[in-house]
Amino acid sequence: MKEFIEFIAKHLVDNPDNVVVDVEEPDDHSIELKLTVGADDVGKVIGKQGKTAQSMRTLLTAVAAKEGKRASLKIVD
Repeated sequence: MKEFIEFIAKHLVDNPDNVVVDVEEPDDHSIELKLTVGADDVGKVIGKQGKTAQSMRTLLTAVAAKEGKRASLKIVD
């Protein structure tokens, strides 16, 4: 899942070297991903009215459900 979000984010931003995804697993059934991008690229990842970020979260939820887990995505400023 980390690689999936990293792949999407790197193709959205101007500086793909600044993309970092941290993974935390609070328990066996959930995963929390924290996406950090460069200051200039935050708007590109969030998108107009948050639609790009919401789409990434929807895709992440589908991938996590296949593995029997719940996932959340936080975009760090």
